[in-house]
Amino acid sequence: MEAILPNLVPIALVAVAIVLVLGLVNMMRGGNPNKSQRLMRWRIVLQFLAIVLIMTALYFGG
Repeated sequence: MEAILPNLVPIALVAVAIVLVLGLVNMMRGGNPNKSQRLMRWRIVLQFLAIVLIMTALYFGG
């Protein structure tokens, strides 16, 4: 568990950044507003998961 968490945290952060950039690019290009909204919702979910992973890593890595 202690070896897996530090590897998952950067992956989660990169996933958040990718979804954020995709959503912003879609909004700037004037794309489908529903797609932008869906991407921003996924960003919120991924941010929550990233925070949970970070807090878990801090707890166990302590």
